Amino acid sequence: MKAGSISRVYTIIVLAGPTGVGKTKISLYLAEKLGGEIVSMDSMQVYRYMNIGTAKPGSRERKQIPHHLLDIVDPDDTYNTGRFIRDAGAAIKDIVQRGKIPFLVGGTGLYMKGLLEGMSQIPPVPADIREKIKKQLNDFGHDSLYRKLQEIDSATADRISVNDSQRLIRALEIYETTGRPWSEFLFDDEKGGHQEGEVVYNPFKVCLNSAREVLYDRINRRTYRMIDNGLVHEVEGLLARGYRPDLPALQSIGYHHMINYIEGVWEEGEAIELMARDTRRYAKRQLTWFSRDQEIHWFQPEDKRLILEEIRSWLKKQAA
Repeated sequence: MKAGSISRVYTIIVLAGPTGVGKTKISLYLAEKLGGEIVSMDSMQVYRYMNIGTAKPGSRERKQIPHHLLDIVDPDDTYNTGRFIRDAGAAIKDIVQRGKIPFLVGGTGLYMKGLLEGMSQIPPVPADIREKIKKQLNDFGHDSLYRKLQEIDSATADRISVNDSQRLIRALEIYETTGRPWSEFLFDDEKGGHQEGEVVYNPFKVCLNSAREVLYDRINRRTYRMIDNGLVHEVEGLLARGYRPDLPALQSIGYHHMINYIEGVWEEGEAIELMARDTRRYAKRQLTWFSRDQEIHWFQPEDKRLILEEIRSWLKKQAA
């Protein structure tokens, strides 16, 4: 790559970690201390009307620190990594131009990787292949197709839930169309590198983690807190607005469980227990994903002052 071929290098701070670990609290502290603004890296917080079940920062947090990419699409809209890369890129540019530091905060590792490393192009999937896989899902169920995905693309299987119909279908249709796993298309090293005129991000990556029993206890307590805060009412409101229960957004953790409770599939206690269990499993998958990134600096949530010192030291080196 020729010197000067990249149009701009943006220095950013990434704060990642599993769901429930305490990213929101730490991000507010760091952004306030360092003059930053927060760009959400959460695949569910983009949706309007979905606040409680996504643990979306509330009005108090948003008044304290400006947030970006919250409430930007409706639940029946399709939001993906490509859209996130464009939206996050625009937000980061705006933040930097106003002299602030962008903080990319969330637990969606695919979004982080896509933004920082780029994506290769996936060929269009013929409609007949997509319909065939949808029929297979309907005929044989999620478990059968998920086992197939584990055989052909274990990397993708590791990052999605067995009940994630949208991504399960997407992964299988890509493989059937191209003969290649989705994970290879997302980040194809042979097509790596940046083209002239692209923005390049210079990140300092922080990932929070706690002892497994501590994290799981936090998740369990947060699950009950969401119920107490009105998650069932929130889901009823979404259904009353006309949003179909089979929408990908409403098949996510928490919403899928409350829909099954509302429709009488599960008793309330069973729905809550399964919601907590699936959230714990999701947190485990997130940690597996982030553990593969050798650039990440790991901290406990209690280490906020140490994290601040490390970021300050790194920023000084970048400015030198």
